[in-house]
Amino acid sequence: MEMTTARTWRGRVFIGTSLDGKIARDDGTLDWLTDLPARGRNVNAVIEHPALIWNTFIEKVDAIVMGRATYETVIGFDEWPFEGMQVVVLTTRGQIDDPRVRVAGSVEDARRVLDALGVQDVYIDGGRTIQAFLRADLVDELTISVAPVVLGAGDLCSVSWTPSSNSWCAGVM
Repeated sequence: MEMTTARTWRGRVFIGTSLDGKIARDDGTLDWLTDLPARGRNVNAVIEHPALIWNTFIEKVDAIVMGRATYETVIGFDEWPFEGMQVVVLTTRGQIDDPRVRVAGSVEDARRVLDALGVQDVYIDGGRTIQAFLRADLVDELTISVAPVVLGAGDLCSVSWTPSSNSWCAGVM
């Protein structure tokens, strides 16, 4: 599924996995990643790669593409985390009645929407959405952080694709 016209935006993935390669619990929750338990030690570490810090990453993004399952998880948060950002939900399960998002039925549709919006940095989120964008050669930067947690069950972070000319700027695994 190769797309022929040049795009002006950069596709960026920022995802966390557990030690056993899971990106979410079976029920889709992310509490193991967002609500880490307090530890009995205080370590003052210097981060040498600012892309590995969520706040540094997200402040440079002007649009996000996520799948329907990720969207349904995010709308359960106390606050909408993407205020002021263009949000595209990739789904084939019909329209979403939410003025904060646009719906795209395919990766090609999402690309057209992003091109029309004139965005520069696009955060690609959600296991299936990330895989689809990788297969379409629309990921330019991939950051994978591993949390010191073993879930045992949940959605596996697995990618099956053949890389082409992608240049990976950041990645930890």
